[in-house]
Amino acid sequence: MITCVSPIYPHEQLLQHIGTALLFIPLITDVFKKAMPMSAFVGLACFTILHVIGARYIYSYVPYKELAVSLGLVDTGFFQDPRNHYDRLVHFSFGILLFPYLVYLCKKWFKQQQPIAVFMAWLMIQTGSMMYELFEWLLTIVMTEDAADCYNGQQGDMWDAQKDMALALLGSTVMLFFYMLRYAYMERKH
Repeated sequence: MITCVSPIYPHEQLLQHIGTALLFIPLITDVFKKAMPMSAFVGLACFTILHVIGARYIYSYVPYKELAVSLGLVDTGFFQDPRNHYDRLVHFSFGILLFPYLVYLCKKWFKQQQPIAVFMAWLMIQTGSMMYELFEWLLTIVMTEDAADCYNGQQGDMWDAQKDMALALLGSTVMLFFYMLRYAYMERKH
């Protein structure tokens, strides 16, 4: 709610926060039910926070460079690339942070055993990433060119969709290996 006060990009922000509303549903539900594992809840909550920050600045204008310089973490010459890479961070985080929640859903709703649930979560990340990029592409068809560019944050990169999907793939693959190693360790212990 705080990020919607005096919006910087009021026309684009409403469309951005459709995703926020969808992310809040399982979080709010779990506050009362407390059924989700902590890793799933924390991952979903962290991803939601990253998305809310991105929605505030419509991703392309998140001032992470300015923040890093003002906090003294880096000097002004550290960031050479003029592109704002915040959206890339969020796509990578999509693969990592939503993975535990999707494993939980596969186990709870579809009653899958751990190895199958982990593989299905990995597939769901790839599918979700592709569907989102297709959604962005469809928006470019129905919106004006300026509005579409503001929303999807390509920033002049014709390979933006492929790079975003590759980062989600990388993040979810890291989690796939983590879960597989943990499962193998637990099986060996028993």
